[in-house]
Amino acid sequence: MPTPLTLVALLHGPDQPGLVARVAGWIFARGGNILHADQHRDMEEGIFFQRIEWVPVRAASASHEADEFLAFAASLGMQARITHSARKLRVAVLVSKADHCFHDLALRWRAGEFSGELVAVISNHRDLASAARGYGLPFHHLPVTPKSKGAAERRQLRLLRKLGVELVVLARYMQVLSADFLTDFGGPVINIHHSFLPAFAGGRPYHQAHARGVKLIGATAHYATKDLDEGPIIHQDVARVTHRHGVDDLVRMGRDLEKRVLAQAVRWHLEGRVLAYRNKTVVFD
Repeated sequence: MPTPLTLVALLHGPDQPGLVARVAGWIFARGGNILHADQHRDMEEGIFFQRIEWVPVRAASASHEADEFLAFAASLGMQARITHSARKLRVAVLVSKADHCFHDLALRWRAGEFSGELVAVISNHRDLASAARGYGLPFHHLPVTPKSKGAAERRQLRLLRKLGVELVVLARYMQVLSADFLTDFGGPVINIHHSFLPAFAGGRPYHQAHARGVKLIGATAHYATKDLDEGPIIHQDVARVTHRHGVDDLVRMGRDLEKRVLAQAVRWHLEGRVLAYRNKTVVFD
């Protein structure tokens, strides 16, 4: 049996009585079948969050129904974003020389784990060119130097626009994206930071952690913003360490964490499970 087309809506706004019933009633009135619904209320802010997924009665008119839902959500004072399963987000992965996150993402894509389309691998080095092509992925080498950074980012943006990229994933891309780049791209950028933010931000976090004798190390996937390493956090994980673990052990364990955390963050985003609000996120089950 073919998988039915579904619509997924993420919405948030001031809490008020009857929101769950009104949203469900709107879908029911149009003959839709709700597959999953989850909601959350921020008790301090008085903000209501919801993710709802449903099968529209007519797949051919799903786009029209999505537009109608956005207007309905606005009438409730809610901000909303809606996607449908037939349309795959176009994704570009930016890499440098470190390859562990890249290989993990590429293998998962090839195995069909992600509901997006990986359309480009972009790098400031050539090191992963043959690996990318081995996965059947287009590879673009756009070198970056301190003097050419602005021009390089403009070339990256032109390529992203040409390819219709809607999500950028930084798979240990060792360049800081400028505020201008993030503004001009205008879409989400997911970064993997090799430490448990906000601790040990910046370079050489495992060396910092080892010097402090920590008992936990971690990795953090977050949306990139103009404030370095301070964007909304999507996912984090940790591993326990002891005094017997050296820096090399921490690096090895950290790489495993980075792969898992980044993959989960990308998966959740592509499935429409992450709602960024101010400087934090609501991640729905």
